[in-house]
Amino acid sequence: MGTLVCFHAHPDDESISTGGSMARAVAEGHRVVLVVATNGDHGEAPDDLAPGETLVDRRRAETAASAAVLGVHRLEWLGYADSGMTGWAQNDHEHSFLQAPLDEAAEKLATILREEAADVLTVYDWHGNYGHPDHIKVHTVGHRAAELAGTPRVFESTMNRDQMKQLFAAAREAGDAPSPGDDDWDPDGPADDGNPFGTPEAELTHRVDVSAFVAQKRASIRCHASQVTDAGFFSNMPDEPFAMAFGVEWFIERGATHPLRDGWLFE
Repeated sequence: MGTLVCFHAHPDDESISTGGSMARAVAEGHRVVLVVATNGDHGEAPDDLAPGETLVDRRRAETAASAAVLGVHRLEWLGYADSGMTGWAQNDHEHSFLQAPLDEAAEKLATILREEAADVLTVYDWHGNYGHPDHIKVHTVGHRAAELAGTPRVFESTMNRDQMKQLFAAAREAGDAPSPGDDDWDPDGPADDGNPFGTPEAELTHRVDVSAFVAQKRASIRCHASQVTDAGFFSNMPDEPFAMAFGVEWFIERGATHPLRDGWLFE
């Protein structure tokens, strides 16, 4: 059995990006560790915060609940502030993840990788799937940490851009998605950094089947109830389109030269 460490930018990212792989790894007897870079303080503040409770308190509690649903053995926080989207004033905050010195943040993660003797680390693709500064930083910090710790395998979690286009076209045809030109999200449109969402299928290396774990993945997403815009959209999708969209997780393995194939993080 091995150890999987999943490195994510914010509370709730673990559910959407790698929740199925984490649940599958646990079911197969592997050890799973979740590391979150930021405290999510720029998420949506719910109306039902208790006296003295902060948004950070709530999001940490939600992440702990999500981790429990997925069977995570250890949850760690690097303790940085959420950097916000590109161009936000928070980008320049001295305690934001974006401003953290690369080797400082990487050593924090590398310490956990060494303690766990991690076999596999997951990060995001080169532009963090959609250009969020913290997601891009997860990519660079994660790869540097793997170098420092000697972690043998690094997988970049990403979105299959071609699959997104197909699903979006099918939803539009069924009347469940906006038409081109609407102000709503468009898989062909620019993300936060000006690049399209995700990664072209031709650049992917691993198609991971997590169809047996979509119920756990949805339950994990629902733990992040304070984030109604993100979590609510995904958790309220009908079962069939949810399974189509989230029954597979997509990865690029660092250093792999083979084309896309059905695979697994521990093969």
